[in-house]
Amino acid sequence: QTGGESWKAMQNRGNWWLDQARALEAVTQPNPAPRPSPRPPIEARPRRLSVTEIQRLVRDPYAIYAKHTLRLRPIDPLVQSPDARIRGPVVPTIMERFVKDATDDPTLLSKAHMLTVTRDVLERDVPWPTARAMWLSPIARIADWFIAREMARQGYSKPVAFEGNAQGRYIFKDIAFELVCYADRIDVSDAGDALIYDYKTGAPPNGKVQKHFDKQLLIEAAMVEEGAFKEVGAAHVANAVYIGLGSNPSEVQAPLDEEPPHEVLKKLHELLVQYLTQSQGFTARRSVQSERFGGDYDQLARYGEWDGTALPEPEDLA
Repeated sequence: QTGGESWKAMQNRGNWWLDQARALEAVTQPNPAPRPSPRPPIEARPRRLSVTEIQRLVRDPYAIYAKHTLRLRPIDPLVQSPDARIRGPVVPTIMERFVKDATDDPTLLSKAHMLTVTRDVLERDVPWPTARAMWLSPIARIADWFIAREMARQGYSKPVAFEGNAQGRYIFKDIAFELVCYADRIDVSDAGDALIYDYKTGAPPNGKVQKHFDKQLLIEAAMVEEGAFKEVGAAHVANAVYIGLGSNPSEVQAPLDEEPPHEVLKKLHELLVQYLTQSQGFTARRSVQSERFGGDYDQLARYGEWDGTALPEPEDLA
């Protein structure tokens, strides 16, 4: 005994405090959220997508639902940084201006002029001095390669449309669905064929990826042949090429022989019809290229409470 308190009383008092500590540390395991696959009403489903969004429809349909049905958009950070979202549009702008200048005056098809154009565009569009210096360096490294390839291109074709005026629009009339596109660049050859180019700051997708997921150039080719671009008109597409402007510059052709334009439109029509069917859900992260892929709507889908092995749970929405 201490101060008249019995051992039992001391033990009970200590147990009370231990019980309080256990209560604070106790965790109630909630039921994890299922992998969502919402099925909104047909009238709430999108009837207009850009060509670049088709890959997202294939890989992460939930993102299309969140953007177009729920009309949610990611919020830009309060303090913008020079990330890929800024750099992505800058490079095509540089190439567009350089190619236009060189088309009007072949003497400007030089490394010196390319670097002058690059500095002007970076000074205008990129407000970070360090980023301007860092982004100028890669252009300088690939300048000779690009100019050599551009000399070859201009030997048999001429640019007729760039992103500013290369807007395509195609409508699947039977399902009232509009497909829109802004091509980086479309040339017309001396034989009258169309040549499509798309600039990539990283590694371009290979033929296998283009066949199954990244169908941007294949769809653009189909739209050109259907006359979806006013600046070009209906024309046979002889080639469609990704021009990779990364550390290892390269050109990757779209597999037009394996995926002819009419077949591409047919398959795209089938895909869109499926997503205009009530039984089809917009499954989250249906076929992402990598589990490390981070989507704008992963938090909304509560990704992490489920993973790629979880079966989607369709849910009809009023």
